This record gives sequence, structure tokens and C-alpha cells, in this order.
Amino acid sequence: MRLRALAFLALASLLTTAASTVGPARAGSAHHRLFAIVRRTTGGVPHILAYNWPSLGFGYGYAFAQDNLCTMANDYVTVEGQRSRYFGPGATYIQRGNGTVTTNLGSDLFFRQIIDAHIVDRLVAARPPDGPVPQVKQMIAGYVAGYNRYLADVGGTDGVSDPVCRGKPWVKPITVRDAYLRIYQIVLLNGEDPLIDAIATAAPPSPASSQNGPPRLRSTARRLMVGWHADSSSLGSNAVAIGSAGTRDHTHGLLLGNPHFPWLGTERFYQAQLTIPGQINVTGASLFGFPLIQIGNTATMAWSHTVSTAFTFTTYQLALVAGHPTEYLEDGHPVAMTSRKVTVTVRQPDGMLTQVSRTLWSTRYGPVITSLFGVPMPWSAGSAFAVRDANAANMRILNHFFDTDRATSTLQELAILKRYEALPWVNTIVADKNGSALYADIGAIPNVSNAKAHACDTPLGAVTFQEFGLPILDGSRMACDLADAADAAAPGIFGPSHEPYLLRRDYVANSNDSYWLSNAHQPLTGFARIIGDEGTERNLRTRIGIIQVQARIHGNDGLGPAGFTLRDMENMDLSDLDYAAVLTRGDLVHLCLQFQAAGGKAPTSTGGSVALGDSCAILAKWDLKDDITQAGAVLFRTFWSYALAVEPSEYRHPFSLSDPVHTPYGLNTANKNVHDALGDAIAQLNSEHVPLNATVGSVQYVAYRGTHIPIPGGPNGSIYNSIYTGEYPVDSVTAPDDGSSFIQVVTWDNTRCPVGATILTYSESSNPVSPHHADQTALFSKKEWIPNRFCESQIASDPNLRTTIVSG
Repeated sequence: MRLRALAFLALASLLTTAASTVGPARAGSAHHRLFAIVRRTTGGVPHILAYNWPSLGFGYGYAFAQDNLCTMANDYVTVEGQRSRYFGPGATYIQRGNGTVTTNLGSDLFFRQIIDAHIVDRLVAARPPDGPVPQVKQMIAGYVAGYNRYLADVGGTDGVSDPVCRGKPWVKPITVRDAYLRIYQIVLLNGEDPLIDAIATAAPPSPASSQNGPPRLRSTARRLMVGWHADSSSLGSNAVAIGSAGTRDHTHGLLLGNPHFPWLGTERFYQAQLTIPGQINVTGASLFGFPLIQIGNTATMAWSHTVSTAFTFTTYQLALVAGHPTEYLEDGHPVAMTSRKVTVTVRQPDGMLTQVSRTLWSTRYGPVITSLFGVPMPWSAGSAFAVRDANAANMRILNHFFDTDRATSTLQELAILKRYEALPWVNTIVADKNGSALYADIGAIPNVSNAKAHACDTPLGAVTFQEFGLPILDGSRMACDLADAADAAAPGIFGPSHEPYLLRRDYVANSNDSYWLSNAHQPLTGFARIIGDEGTERNLRTRIGIIQVQARIHGNDGLGPAGFTLRDMENMDLSDLDYAAVLTRGDLVHLCLQFQAAGGKAPTSTGGSVALGDSCAILAKWDLKDDITQAGAVLFRTFWSYALAVEPSEYRHPFSLSDPVHTPYGLNTANKNVHDALGDAIAQLNSEHVPLNATVGSVQYVAYRGTHIPIPGGPNGSIYNSIYTGEYPVDSVTAPDDGSSFIQVVTWDNTRCPVGATILTYSESSNPVSPHHADQTALFSKKEWIPNRFCESQIASDPNLRTTIVSG
């Protein structure tokens, strides 16, 4: 108690000293002075200390702008609907959070419509819980003031140190509306956002195309399945919550958060701590432009998120009125679509600015679209398609994280999840100091029961719903609209009583499969298909996670006494064990030796063959890990990328519902395509002049100031520490553009301070001249961690502590 009192007095002294250094409140600051203490620790992590909510947001906005102004400024141009003005209408940008390449003109029309319709303005003005609580509004106003104050302090765009945007006209002060538009963009990330061009280009059919009918059932369903798999193939995250029965001390919980998110753009995480003594104290990370912690820990609770399998939107097929393609039928009655003329400013090739107008169309379900997952969904004379995003009216997310950032236990977090149902596209995994572990997929999920889907799916929707859970509902029948659940936080979504969650004392985990095997001892069943599948094959990260977690809890993995410690979880997350290789390497080496004995060549899919070289020996000697010094991992990952495309299966032993964790396994060497996969892998490496014995570090690295920082981990979804390179033509073939991002391990002991470690793999700053552009990346290369400094004593003991007072 004495130490706690001394810490509080130290905080009070800091705040009093800071308050005395600033003058009267400035215009626009209402009744509050804006000032905060920013203490940076190792890795450049800012610990924001303030005495009120506007000042807390101010300190966060100032520190964040110091580190990432250019990246964020570019995105504010996006949500303002001004990309065509500055970058030209025909150019594109990559929304790396959902893998979509979007045209500037389409993006501007989409966001300009949101602005013109005052959608975000109305959501923000709504009374809580639908609209943000006053404290959140104050924080966001403070964030905007802090961002703008930093830009003013460096003298405007010409004084920005980052060469990416220094002197650029699109770097300018932001408004509070800009901040909310960015948050809304995050909310729509897996709903309307990937459909921006499909919404912006939707137009009634011309007379010349009026005979075009709806898409063909079988071919369209097949293409939608392929498009959906491609769209979701690189989604990744791992999270594990260990309860008291699974930790070494059998008293406290432990959390691993390992989200796999982009290394480039605004879907990066920014690490920080937010503190107002006696009101909030939370540390962790959030996506750029979101001034609340989205994954992290309080004094007694830690949480993370993984991308959910649930669809957060529904698609409707509309029957149009003959001769009137902008009218659709509802129970036989014609209803006119709504239209909005949207005008944006575009830059011509000669630099002149002009206005471009388009009409965007919508229905009572939502906007009309012309494609889905890259597959055309044509607007014909008799049919059109519309999409309803369950998050289109979701600003509850701000209140969710405001409450989570002050939560103390898994039960409290569960109550928050149920109260708001605000999470737009993620699962939640939580551990607390008392030893409870929680998994939940509770959020904004369309209320489409299996019965509703079977009664209302169109013929196309019947196939897509069965195959991968997406309903395409009959929009001509009002009975097929989404019902309002009595316990739901918003219209048209499931209530929390129909969404999966699990509380345990041993463990819960998720690696982007559905809720079904969140704990292998207690499968969750009986939920709607739109949320996820049950009784089906799990991905390799799910399987190796369950295997390693259960083995560590029981102590039969040969790694010491039973039960997890902090170090055990660190080692598990960054072990870089390739589970696909565990399951198949022995068979692959045997196959390779057969080819070696038959002439020293492997067949390829082109009908030729390629010399094996030392590939058999390289694969046999490899230790099955994607460590930076390992030879064999590059050859195997290339082989596996080809083998994954094999049908019916690359495995010898199929999936068994009686053993879903350990099946399928073994390499199906009877399949000719598996034979070809080895030859194709060797041929590819030869064509790229990559040695067959290349190490991971030689092909996977960040170039920084004349040196290479090798990056551990690997792709193909078979390694816990997932790392992806070259996902887009504009990306580096060596530097990661996706994968492990903000990794945290948090537990507790008998003291008042959490015990933990973090690593932000790509570092705090996107500014290449910042000292924090690659410092944590260099640590990640060596699998080193930074202590999670939460309490005042932990912050004060950091050897690299720097303190700054910011005011406005």
C-alpha cells in the first residue's frame, strides 16, 4: 500500500509540474487545458500520461504523428474522398487489411457519398450506447488537436522529416470528422470496404445489354468459392488464453496475442500506453488512427483478437420490374431504388482540376454491387445484387474499446461483448489474473439462421451457403429480410445468446478457424453456418497450436515441468516449427530418394523434368523450422505452395472427425501432382537463381541503411509465426508485407504489476529516418522481446527512458 501511495504521489507531482508549464486554455479546448506527459521507453513505445480525456487523446495524437504522419495523412486523403484530386482518378491503392486493390475514383465516390449523406455524423451524434460516450468524444477531439499540433510544430508539410510526404500538398491538418471517418473505414474493413469499386461502378443496364440475365449458377458459385478462398487465404492471427489449470503456478492466467496483419499501410499496429490516474491504465496496440487500445492488457486482464470466419454482410438478389431496371419487387410490389449524385474533384494528366459526377444506387438492403470476391455479379434487366453490411451503422465499437480498456476480468469483458456486440470482424481471446480464459465470437453478425438461409437462399445462395457459409438471399420477399433479435444490440444481427463463447480454466485458442475447436475437449456446436463451420478439417496453425498447448499443459513435450510460464509461451510462438513439414517431410524425402535412384531428376507439371541436385539431402537434414539460419525451409515452403493446389488431397491419410487435431497427415505420394510439386519447386528456385540450400534469412529480410535484417518465420499457413512476402506486384520479394505484427505475452504473479513481453515486428515508425523505424525489427530478427512496462516502477527502470511534455 505504501508503494502504491508513493507511485500515485509521483504521478500527481508529474501532472502538477506539467500543468504549471502551460498557459491558459486555448481557443477550441473548451474547459480543458491540453497537455500530456509522453514517456518513451525501449523501442520508442510512448506511455501517455494525462489528467483528463482530451489531454490523453492529445498526447496520443502528438506521439502517433511523430512516428507515422505520412502513412496516416495518405489515408486521411482516402476517407476524405480526395485521392483523385491529389493522385489522379485512374491510379489505385492497396487496402492491405482486406487485400483489395481499389481505384482512386471509386474510393472517392464511395467515401464522398458517406460524407454527403452524413452517415458518420449521425452515428457520432447518436445517444450512447449507439453513439460514443462523452469521454470518447473528448479523446478523439484531443487526438485531432495533438496530430495537428505536431504538424504545426514542425512548420507544416515542408518541415516533415519523412521524405515520403515532405512538402506534399496532401499533408494537412485533419478534422474531427476525418478521425471518425477513419474509424468507420476500419469498421467496414470486411464488409463494404472491399466492395468499393463494385459499389461505385454499379449502374443500370443500357438498352444494348438489357437481355443479359443473372449469372450462371454453377460457374458463378465455383468462381465465388475460388475468389473467397483467395481473399481469405492470407488472413492470419493466433491467440491463446491459458487459465490457472494450464499455467505453472496454477493460480494466474496467461495470454499470447499474435495477430498477423500488414507490415505496410494503415492496418499496422501502433503500440502505446494510456493512463489517467484512477480512471484508465491500459497498454497495448491499435490500428493507425484509432486512439484507443484494441489489443493489450490492463492491470488484471489481457486480450487479443483474431480474424473471425463469420460473414458480416449478406447479399441479396433482387428481381427487377420489367422495363424499369431501377425498381425492384418486394412481395410483388415495385419499389424504387434510391440514388445519390456524387461529385468529386479529379486531377487531369495536365494537372488541371475538374469535377466528375456519378450516380450511386442503393436499396433498402444496402448498396447495389456489380461484383463479389472479384466475380462479376451483373446488374441486368431482370436482376441485380445488393449488399447489407452489419457494421454499416456500427459506431458502438468506440464504447466497446473504451470499456475494454478499463476492464478487469474475463467475465467483465464477456459482459462488454454482449452489451455492445460491436466487434466488426474478429474473435476475442482473454485471460485474467484470477486464472480464467475466454474465447468469444460475439459481434455484429447478420441474423441468418440456417433455417432462414434454407428458406430464403436463391439457387446461387444455396450453393455458396453450403460450401462456405455465404447466404445470397431472395430480395423479392420481405420475409427474407433479417429479423431483429430481442437480445441484440442492433437491428438485423444475432443476439449474443446465439453467438459462440467459451470460458475455461485450462485453455482456449483460435488461429482463424471457426469457433468449433476453441478447446479440443469442449467443441462448440449448434451455431449458424454464417458464423462458421463445424466438424471440418482445421488449418495447420490451429492444429499445431492445440497440440503444443495441450502438451505443455500436461508436461509431456519434454520441455520441463507441466504448465506454461511466460518463457514457455514466448518459445512456442517463435519456435518457427513448420507443421506441414512435420506431417509430410519424411514421405517427401522418401519420394525424393526414389527419384534420385531412378535417374536423379524430378518431373514437373510442364511435362519435363529437372535435376534434383542436393535437394534430398537438404530436406533430410533440415530441422523443420523456419529459423533465419536454416537451409531446407525455403525449398520445402516452395514445394508446399505447389502441393497445396493438389486435388483431391496432398495428404495420404484423410481428415477424420474422430481425430480432428491430428488428421489429415502423411504425403500422398501416389498423386502425380505431388510428384510434380517437387520438380516445380526446384525449377522455380533455379529460375530465380536461389540455391536449393538457401537459408530463410538469405531470402527473407528487411533492407535498412545498407544492411539486411533477416526475418524468421514463414508462409503457407503452416507456421505459427507467419510471414508473407511479395503478395502484390509492387511489393518487395524479400521484405515482409504481412504476418506477425504486435506480439504480446502477458501473465501475472503475486505482485500488483503484470508480467509480460512484447515485440512490434516492424517497429513503431513508418518514417525511414526515425530511430524507431527498425529497432524492434532488429530485435525480432534475433527473437528478442521488450519487457512490457506497465507500472510506474517498470517504466522508470527502462534504460532508454525519455520524457517529453506536450501541450496545446
